[in-house]
Amino acid sequence: MNLAITLLVAIAFASVIGTVLKQNEPYQNYLVKFGPFWHGVFEQLGLYDIYSSGWFILTLAFLITSTSFCLYRNTPRVLASLKQYQENMQEGQLLNLANHSRHRTRLPHAEAVNKLTAYFNQIGFRTRIKRQDGKTTLAAMKGAGNRFGYLFTHSAIVIICIGGFLDSNAPLKIRALQGTLQAETREIPLSQIPDESKLSVDNRSFRASVSIPEGRAVKAAFINSGAGYLVQPLPFSILVKDFRIEHYPSGQPKSFESDLVIHENNNSVEKTIAVNHPLSYRGYTIYQASFGDGGSKLEFRLHDLFSPAPHAREHSATVNQSLTLQYDNNPHRLEIAEFRKFNIFANDDPTLNKKFRDFGPSVAFKIRQPDGSAKEYLNYMYPITLEGREFLLSGVRSAVAEEFKYLHIPADDDGSATRFLRFLALLNDAEKLARIYADNREALLADNASVEKIPEREISAVILRLTRLFLDGGFPSLQQHLDQELDAATIQSLSNTSMKILRFGLQQAYMAMMENEGINAGSLSERDIQFLNDAIVALSALHEYGSPYYLQLTDFEHVEATGLQITRSPGTKWVYFGFSLLIAGVFLLFYVPHQRLWAIINSRDARTDILIGGVRTRHARDFNRYFAQISRTIKQLTPGE
Repeated sequence: MNLAITLLVAIAFASVIGTVLKQNEPYQNYLVKFGPFWHGVFEQLGLYDIYSSGWFILTLAFLITSTSFCLYRNTPRVLASLKQYQENMQEGQLLNLANHSRHRTRLPHAEAVNKLTAYFNQIGFRTRIKRQDGKTTLAAMKGAGNRFGYLFTHSAIVIICIGGFLDSNAPLKIRALQGTLQAETREIPLSQIPDESKLSVDNRSFRASVSIPEGRAVKAAFINSGAGYLVQPLPFSILVKDFRIEHYPSGQPKSFESDLVIHENNNSVEKTIAVNHPLSYRGYTIYQASFGDGGSKLEFRLHDLFSPAPHAREHSATVNQSLTLQYDNNPHRLEIAEFRKFNIFANDDPTLNKKFRDFGPSVAFKIRQPDGSAKEYLNYMYPITLEGREFLLSGVRSAVAEEFKYLHIPADDDGSATRFLRFLALLNDAEKLARIYADNREALLADNASVEKIPEREISAVILRLTRLFLDGGFPSLQQHLDQELDAATIQSLSNTSMKILRFGLQQAYMAMMENEGINAGSLSERDIQFLNDAIVALSALHEYGSPYYLQLTDFEHVEATGLQITRSPGTKWVYFGFSLLIAGVFLLFYVPHQRLWAIINSRDARTDILIGGVRTRHARDFNRYFAQISRTIKQLTPGE
């Protein structure tokens, strides 16, 4: 019993872990959530697929074996006890019972026996009579079904564990140990996946998932296995006719459902599934599990951030597609990862009288360097209003575990990044910039008396150098340059001067660009001045961006995909049956007490003596009252002298 309880507690504890910790996720998700150390610990313990872990399967097998042996050993004895009325009870044994009573009656012996037998039968007891040496023993029993409670509960444990064992994918574990089954880790077409990463279409138990775009059909699903996946072929195809989703005002999904068509040979079944409303087909159950992008078609421009002339290339791609880009004769990979049509967040701008804001479409992508390293980006298609000004946001991070850091590119009057990119291209054109600085050298001398020590012919070169340092590393790089090349006594005095010179140079370049656009630089509006200030802040952060390109999403064709979970669980029926049997067994054990009554009737000197005794397996206090009532009734049925 102690061993059984220990094993049951272990299984219950494992089931709690399996409920709290989402199972069969890609290992990358666990690594991000728990970190390298705990990820390794949990992986070794098998917590990511706990119901198929070796120790869990062994626990089930041991519990099945030990409990089955208990049933084999005790079932004959339990069944035999159903027919054992113990009619050989003696007076001394009855007197030792906590509940017993004596009665003397003037009724004849036979009549007393008949009345007691009829009364015991009336209150639900089955009786058996034994006569010996002028003495009659009346044995009665009620609630013998209580003994079935033992059999039912122990059988239920065995049946439930068998059901769990059938759904534990033990055969896959055996194949993996034999080396005939290996998870695939590459993202390759289904037709190129090797046979050692494919399961049989007749696999009796699995839990797989698949993402299907609208209008597409599949005949296979995928099972996460360690750091890779396995392919589970299906004997039928699943076509997604339509996918629908509704959102709350907060942007959270309210409901989503899919119209599916199952094709097998010449037969087809159509049904709409939703969360908690799956489709069952020939032992397979198809659940609505998630949703995502089904390969949306995107149109975008790639702007070269370091070109001395505004330059953009038009591209088309679909989500999950990769493009090869050449920069400085080095190949870079642009990997389109995700597209979102809506990005709804809580409103944190007090100037907008809204509870939630839609930031519009966004695209997530990676730019992979020739050495294999990559940074992830998140670009929004439309400008976003912050503090009354419009910005185009481009987030960047080096690892999935990091939060995005956003580059705020000020938007022009058309809501685009065109003016900022043109300004950046001008700053990258050293020749044009030198001419602009040379033409405005006198204005610099007039407004900044602190630069009088710099030779007039070198002022343009100084501004160019400061501008280059600023573009390469922002304000921190500029300050670091001063710290390295100047002594401590002059750093403070020249630091402010350098910032003024840089600001002057950037302003002159900006005004020259505006004049080329036909705008009188002498009448810049407050918005133009604010745009310059925001552009300078963006330029200061550009060195951390890590990409030679800025991706501008221009158009899209949204394609949604439904995420399905497909299961085949032959053990489910066993578990349901075992659970029903467990409920019946618990009910019998706790609510159907096993009760016994005995009556020994003796005739002495024309008198009849009756000795009554009784026991119950549970609820002794209730039985005391019950037995007292029986004694009073017997006293009335067998009147004394």
